[in-house]
Amino acid sequence: MRALVTGASGFVGRYLCAFLAEEGDDVVAADSECDVTDQSQVTALLSQHRLDVVYHLAARTHVGESFEDPVGYTKVNVVGTKNVLDAVRASNPEALTVLVSSSDVYGAVASSDLPVNEVHRVTPVSPYATSKLEAEHLAHEVSRTRHQRVIIARPFNHIGPGQAPTFVVPALATRLLEAARAGAASVPVGDLSTRRDFTDVRDVVRAYRLLAQHGRVGETYNIASGHDTGIDDIAEQLRATLAPDVAFVRDERLVRPIEVPVLRGDVTKLHDATGWEPRLTLRESLDDIVKSLTASA
Repeated sequence: MRALVTGASGFVGRYLCAFLAEEGDDVVAADSECDVTDQSQVTALLSQHRLDVVYHLAARTHVGESFEDPVGYTKVNVVGTKNVLDAVRASNPEALTVLVSSSDVYGAVASSDLPVNEVHRVTPVSPYATSKLEAEHLAHEVSRTRHQRVIIARPFNHIGPGQAPTFVVPALATRLLEAARAGAASVPVGDLSTRRDFTDVRDVVRAYRLLAQHGRVGETYNIASGHDTGIDDIAEQLRATLAPDVAFVRDERLVRPIEVPVLRGDVTKLHDATGWEPRLTLRESLDDIVKSLTASA
């Protein structure tokens, strides 16, 4: 396949580009040279290539930060998505767009409704999640009104080596590693009571390509492990490995204004369409994150 990846230098983008190349795809990595908020830049880039699929990953993704800059998140995540969809239509009208959304669009889900499937109501509780839902609306609109080929992917939390330390798992690991080296007695943490469905980024990018191959146009697909894990459990696993004697101390500055208590995804639809299942366990992901951080220190 001839593929273009927006947000190619980001955490997931790097893994996706590498995986696509390994699978024999011709890959165009679009990032700093293509500001998705600039329609002319996006159109110019896409017009240079004949593409089978566009993976639209370029986005601002930090939930906590989105409360401080909701307008900025709308500009990149919503306007940027519109620009990409319009450019695909103008230059590669037969190409498929795999739009990467987020499980955060579901918002707070009752325990009785877990695991959440793709037809569950969406009630976003952060500017980030709202921007992702608005991007989905754009995708549905172009699919319906101009028959554009779009598939929406809703990944749940994903982790792996190289993820920015602004996200919870690498943040915890980094703080523990630094505390162990400094001989500190404690590290600050936010709310560890929440539970999330974690999938390794290497499994996530494999799902994206399978959706491009076998997904149904116009549909939405969860990407998840199907299991929820407490952030406190992950924190304890990391502490046992990196700094057994270091205590966790809650810091209210690290607590989000609104938090979703638990989220777990139903991946039946994805499995039925593509045969995808996660291959890497959470323990393997955590071990690889720790190895990456200790090697780069």
